[in-house]
Amino acid sequence: MIGMVVRFIVSALVLLFIGYLLPGFSVAGFTGALISAVVIAILGYIVESLLGDKISPQNRGVVGFITAAVVIYLSQFIVPTIRVTWWGALLASLVIGIVDAFIPTELR
Repeated sequence: MIGMVVRFIVSALVLLFIGYLLPGFSVAGFTGALISAVVIAILGYIVESLLGDKISPQNRGVVGFITAAVVIYLSQFIVPTIRVTWWGALLASLVIGIVDAFIPTELR
C-alpha cells in the first residue's frame, strides 16, 4: 500500500515537472497533479487491458508511446486541473518514458 502511495506521489511530481518544462502541458498545483496521476494510471490500465496481447513485441514500444500520449490527452477531459494539447501530450509521453527508464518501477 505504501508503495502505491509513493508511486503516485512521484508520478505527480513528474507531472508537475513536465508542466513546468513543456509547452502545451500544464497542471494546476500538487493536488491536481496527484489526481491526474491517478486518472492517467487508471486510463492506462484500461487501455492496456483492452489491447492485451494483441500487440507484437516489436511494436510494443511505439504503441506504448502513442497510447500514453492519448491517455494523457484524454485525462484533461476528466481532471479539470490539467490542460494538454496534442503536441504537449506527445512531449509529455516522451519525457515520462525517459523518466521511467531511469527510475525503476519498484520505486514508483
